[in-house]
Amino acid sequence: MAVDPLPIDPLPSGPNEPQQGWGVVRFQSATIALLLLASIVVATSAHAQTSTIGRVWPIVEPDAMAEIEAKVRTLPADMSGKFGPRSTWSAMKAAPLGVAVHTLRRSVVPFYTLESEIRLPDGTLLYPKGYTFNPLAYVTLPQRLVVVHPRDLAWALAQAKPTDFILLTADTGHGADPLTLSERSGRALFILEARVKERLGLTVAPVIVEQVGQKLELTEVRLDRPLTRGATGASPVTPRASATSRRGQGQ
Repeated sequence: MAVDPLPIDPLPSGPNEPQQGWGVVRFQSATIALLLLASIVVATSAHAQTSTIGRVWPIVEPDAMAEIEAKVRTLPADMSGKFGPRSTWSAMKAAPLGVAVHTLRRSVVPFYTLESEIRLPDGTLLYPKGYTFNPLAYVTLPQRLVVVHPRDLAWALAQAKPTDFILLTADTGHGADPLTLSERSGRALFILEARVKERLGLTVAPVIVEQVGQKLELTEVRLDRPLTRGATGASPVTPRASATSRRGQGQ
């Protein structure tokens, strides 16, 4: 059985039909040309980034990591015997502090005095020798310093925030060195250096150092000594006395 095809209307025609057709062709040609030009520019740019201009020479210096690895291979597997026990290391020698017998809060202004003048490269005097200023007027101490004797580390771990620094004083019979205590507690510990002790005006521990405005607030805490073998107890931090001292230090 024959089926008649569906009638298809012819496209409209008119006097402007040839001009419209040529306009479409010209637009498509221009688009293709622009795409080709863009691809050439991108390829040229990529080639320029990897091209070499001028003379080059090979790198004759040995690789730094290769040198380090080669040096390590010449060392003994265990060098601990050459250094002796940690307790004898000079780097482990912390500054001593007394024991806090009262809970009190005091303030310290850590003034700094220049021991020599500071000049600009052209010789202009910027700060004369003896110039004194308060560093806390320009910088901020972002964390607290919790300074304790090694035997009171349990108390410090309970008091310190994650961002605080725990500083250990000289060992008073606890036996373990700071590295061992750090490994046991799982927290980074630091030793109290003599210059830090002098600069902050520390005399006893435990003490918590915190910046308040342009001063350092030192909270000395009297601990309940019979509990220091386990979780150390402490008297409430209520100041018995308050004082502000001015310290001028040079380095």
